[in-house]
Amino acid sequence: MAAIISCHQYSFVATSPLKKSVHHKLSSTATRTNFHFAPSPNNAPIQPLKPLCCSQTPPPFRSPPKQENWFFPSLKGCAISIALAVGLLTGVPALANTTSNPALPDVSVLISGPPIKDPGALLRYALPIDNKAIREVQKPLEDITDSLKLAGVKALDSVERNVRQASRALKQGRTVIVSGLAKSKVDHGIEMLNKLEAGMEELEQIIEDRNRDAVSPKQTELLNYVGGVEEDMVDGFPYEVPEEYQNMPLLKGRAAVDMKVKVKDNPSLDECIFRIVLDGYNAPVTAGNFVDLVERHFYDGMEIQRADGFVVQTGDPEGPADGFIDPSTEKTRTIPLEIMVNGEKAPFYGATLEEFEDNSASSQVFWLLKESELTPSNANILDGRYAVFGYITENQDYLADLKVGDVIESIQVVSGLDNLVNPSYKIAG
Repeated sequence: MAAIISCHQYSFVATSPLKKSVHHKLSSTATRTNFHFAPSPNNAPIQPLKPLCCSQTPPPFRSPPKQENWFFPSLKGCAISIALAVGLLTGVPALANTTSNPALPDVSVLISGPPIKDPGALLRYALPIDNKAIREVQKPLEDITDSLKLAGVKALDSVERNVRQASRALKQGRTVIVSGLAKSKVDHGIEMLNKLEAGMEELEQIIEDRNRDAVSPKQTELLNYVGGVEEDMVDGFPYEVPEEYQNMPLLKGRAAVDMKVKVKDNPSLDECIFRIVLDGYNAPVTAGNFVDLVERHFYDGMEIQRADGFVVQTGDPEGPADGFIDPSTEKTRTIPLEIMVNGEKAPFYGATLEEFEDNSASSQVFWLLKESELTPSNANILDGRYAVFGYITENQDYLADLKVGDVIESIQVVSGLDNLVNPSYKIAG
């Protein structure tokens, strides 16, 4: 889920009102760039949060059981199109034990393969597109990251192979890539492809010059072009939100926000701005609710309310309310649990693996600090319990440095506000 510290794999945010008597002002966040909304517990233990669009709060951290094999089908979770391991491995019965029940083909597929840790890659794969040609360009460029882990000249030799593979895939698949562009975005998509092609030639020269330090910045640039091409393949919003939620604030596309945090009692860090990309393609209700609250300045001046090495959380307002009180109704505004399952074209709403109020998420959000040793890849139990609606894409390494009492000075939308429909913040009162 997208990204924070070196020892954590992803970061995402989720929100959900909690009973303050149980977990005071909990909020969920995931490492790297995922946001979650969490639902209010219904007299039940708080369950782990996943990506950012659900309605429940993350449970206190405990080490996972050591004598059983715990498996859980990974869900895409609002902001991604692949399974992400971001879970708390307690409080959920084992779904399968491969020794006693070997006939579990679906589960065995879901828990295979290493997780994707890069928030940019997660966001690219989460786009509602199906164009194999552009993915064949994307993958070897992403593999440069692993190539750079090699020592000495072996790294550059490996990078050179990555670039040649990507360049060959672009030349062979360019016609298919262009045919996949949305009609209204063809010109921009071709411009991105031309920049990508020129950039790969520049990267080949960097490799020839043996300038290792210049490889990673150029890789980032090229993958941004790839992401631009892939976004230009999306033609409008890909599905209809259920009728009961169509009048709520909806993010039909993506938006980016900058969250500026004032850090206390940390000699090495005074303040930090986190760039968060919100993914309305996979969680339009959850992401839309968050953007609407941001435009209301709901989070400005609010403290970090939980930071325990497992999650970073905020969003519980002062007073008796667990969430945002809509001044137009004088009632708490809630949103449904919104889960995008890998392979599906639209999210599931209201259905979960735990018993809690289906439409109880409001304003509380969390980022999960994932420890791979404690939350094994593709076998976590947060999936299906919390909604993922975004990822931290810049300064994620500082998320784990936040402490309770640090202040969110502001959250501002920097792009994509035009993708918000039904913005309630524009309604007087």
